[in-house]
Amino acid sequence: MTIAITINEDLRAYIDPLTEEEFAALERSLLSEGCRDALVLWGDLLVDGHNRYGICQKHKIPFNTMRNQTFQSMDDVHLWMIDNHLGRRSVSDFQRGVLALRKKEIVAARVAQTQAERSSAEPAGADVSVPSEGDPPWTRQAVARAARVSSATLGQIEKIQKTAAPELVGAVKSGVISINAAAAVASLPSEQQIAAVAGGRKELRQAARQVREARLPPKPELDPPPSDATPDQIEIHRLTQLVAELTEERDQLKKKVQHLTIALTEARREQS
Repeated sequence: MTIAITINEDLRAYIDPLTEEEFAALERSLLSEGCRDALVLWGDLLVDGHNRYGICQKHKIPFNTMRNQTFQSMDDVHLWMIDNHLGRRSVSDFQRGVLALRKKEIVAARVAQTQAERSSAEPAGADVSVPSEGDPPWTRQAVARAARVSSATLGQIEKIQKTAAPELVGAVKSGVISINAAAAVASLPSEQQIAAVAGGRKELRQAARQVREARLPPKPELDPPPSDATPDQIEIHRLTQLVAELTEERDQLKKKVQHLTIALTEARREQS
């Protein structure tokens, strides 16, 4: 029995495509072991298994399908796809952050729609707040936990989504630059971002370092001592200025250590 399967290109592109290496590994696995996992359908619409379906069609590999009966809308499909991919180990921190933020948008839109519907149905002055049922509120902390990243990293991913040039986003996805460094480079004008990406990993790191250094506050300077200051007053002024400079240098070193720690952690994740 031939099963009619419909491909929706927007749905296929909703999750980042496999890399060439990942696709080749999947193809080898299907050729040697067959298609063990069923393709997921909503009616005749393919929801999960686009790569497996294409490979099976190419090599005439038998496959099974299952229809998910819980989907009521395309939002349901998107949420299922997001949750399905958030649980996979092969998904990068950046990809998980993007997916979790998409889920937040869908959930927020649903809450807003529910509130609007209740507001129109209730008499004026009635409390139409949506009660907290089922899952806890989809707060920033909840989004970060779902993505398995820190709230700070989630903020950097949001910044990259909003201000990074497509070339810079591609560099993050491919692992050429870390999330932390990409968020810094995303502060630059688009043409500078593109130039940094074209320069490769070293140029990107240099651009990120320059952005961070430019954000550092200027060294504190005290007003000069009065013209009639005594030698003791002049010495006190000198020492006060020295203490201020050393304190500022200490704070800058702390920030550099934090940046290096983050970069080292992300580098270890990329290697694991």
